[in-house]
Amino acid sequence: MYSEESRKKTLIAWKKFINDSPVEKHLVRDIIFKSWERSKKYGIDPYYENPKILSDDALRIRISERKDLIQTAKSYLENLYSFVKGSGFYVVLTDEEGYMLSIMGNPDLINEATSATTSVLGCCRNEKVIGTNSIGLCLAINEPVQTLGAEHYLKSHHRWTCSAAPIHDDKKEVIGSINITAAHTNVQPHTLGMVVAAVDGIEKEMKMKKTYNEMDLMNQLLTQTLESLSFSIIIINENGTIKHINQIALNILNISQLNESTKNINNIFNFSPYKEYLLSTKKNIIDTEISINTGNGVYDCTMSVSIVSKNPDKIDFLVITLKDIKTVRKLVNKMIGSQAKFSFENIIGKSKNIKTAIQLGKVAAAASSNVLLLGESGTGKELFAQSIHNESDRKDCPFIAINCGALPRGLIESELFGYEAGAFTGAKKEGLPGKFELANGGTLFLDEIGDMPYDVQVSLLRVLQNKEITRIGGKHSKKIDVRIIAATNRNLEECTYNKSFREDLYFRLNVFPISIPSLKERKEDIRILSTYFLSKNSLSIEKKIIGIDNEANDYLEKYSWPGNIRELENIIERALNICDGEYIKSTDLPDYIITSINTADIPQFSFNQNCSIQSVEEFLIIQALKKNKGIIKKAAEELGINRRTLYNKLNKLNISYDIYRE
Repeated sequence: MYSEESRKKTLIAWKKFINDSPVEKHLVRDIIFKSWERSKKYGIDPYYENPKILSDDALRIRISERKDLIQTAKSYLENLYSFVKGSGFYVVLTDEEGYMLSIMGNPDLINEATSATTSVLGCCRNEKVIGTNSIGLCLAINEPVQTLGAEHYLKSHHRWTCSAAPIHDDKKEVIGSINITAAHTNVQPHTLGMVVAAVDGIEKEMKMKKTYNEMDLMNQLLTQTLESLSFSIIIINENGTIKHINQIALNILNISQLNESTKNINNIFNFSPYKEYLLSTKKNIIDTEISINTGNGVYDCTMSVSIVSKNPDKIDFLVITLKDIKTVRKLVNKMIGSQAKFSFENIIGKSKNIKTAIQLGKVAAAASSNVLLLGESGTGKELFAQSIHNESDRKDCPFIAINCGALPRGLIESELFGYEAGAFTGAKKEGLPGKFELANGGTLFLDEIGDMPYDVQVSLLRVLQNKEITRIGGKHSKKIDVRIIAATNRNLEECTYNKSFREDLYFRLNVFPISIPSLKERKEDIRILSTYFLSKNSLSIEKKIIGIDNEANDYLEKYSWPGNIRELENIIERALNICDGEYIKSTDLPDYIITSINTADIPQFSFNQNCSIQSVEEFLIIQALKKNKGIIKKAAEELGINRRTLYNKLNKLNISYDIYRE
């Protein structure tokens, strides 16, 4: 209780302060004395009330702007008053500036208090207006406070004791206060604690309401976002129950609304295998092609599934996206022009050479090093490149192919590295990403790398070393993560010697070389391949061709196949169109295949007195190439000349060393 002795001491201190006399520190609390000093500085007359009261319109506006605070605080004010009802107390709610927004208490007590104009609704209780008081002081120091009798700066307030605490928002900013006022003779030590508890409840409830409102807004935003997407979205829980499905998905799946028969995903299509995969791998599914039977027919699409879970051992929700396959392919073809369609299972053959190449390809797929595919034209180097990509951990990422020998010299750099807007005449105004950017995260297949211009090789080497590209006309580099698979039918080692290919780029690419055997090196596969091409191409013609007769097969196996597998497929397709029986016969094959079988590859040289030096030289060079299987370095050593001299003689005599390679 506030004792009479304490009241007298405080009153003595107040009188001394008002009269500018020294005040002993033991007579008044420090926070009260400092508030008195501020009050005097503000020019407040302690004997005269000069209230600041809002007009009715201004008060209505202020109450409207703080309706959330008032509505939240109402129940706490009522609860607080229920504890002090009948004890001579009244409760006040103010805003952050100290304007009174609500008063609750005994009517007689309120009338007594409001007879002083500083205690009516809309009146300002700020310290700068009426000096030291519990509301103004708690707002000034941002702490709960109790002012007792003569601690008030205004003499008319000495009959009251007030307990107030500031209210904060979620950012710890002051937004108001609660105050309990009673006659100074009724003060209780626990009164301030009751106010603090009420304020704590108000702050927590307002924070909770704000969180709920933000969640509601986010839910609305999420719903609108899902409805604005151009593809289907389905969200399910761990039991397969659909928790959300956008309108596009409902339309495509021919569902008017969710009901008992459609509320589970497995009633729409068999999702169980995909869920089992997710449970076993804990990895998301990305663009898996599936077909769904709907009331409108079969819907071919790509499906992606993302796991939403707090616990790694449990799936809480799955977000399923379905994209129309036609739209996806159209977009992919528009952006990159190709995709990896083949795998090692598509490589036909049982020969030792092709099996060795496939095994090396699978080893390469498991690694991340650059791969160099070596082989003649038509051996299926791109088929190997796609297979390596599809067996690697990049299989779900882009596979971009570019033929380095087919592009004009002036375009290859812009195709590889892209260009910025206005980089050169004819450039698209928005610029264009290059193949490296489009392949980011995936694989870039550089076909016919041996035909790449020498100056472009410098730029390519820089990209491979730094793993970043700069568009033509661009100022900033971009980090890229691309695996390179290169292919060539040239001997790059010899190209580096004759300076048509950079040696440093060759070593950068030649990390994992794989030789793709030519068809003449895997003749035991010719019948298998012929049967496969027969079956594949017969679907497009209206003929019933059973197979290839033995004589035709013999000719196919004896032919040298300079065009390799590509040539074989073309010949089988031609024979299918010409054939007029159930079997392809030798007469259905091109004449040059039949005649070439009986022609010697290289005639035996016969020395006589009429032999020219050039003919002898040609014979010796050919014999050296044959003996050393087309390897220039070894052939030159056997002939006793250097490689440069041998290259010059080959060009002069029009001799190709490639035909002697095995």
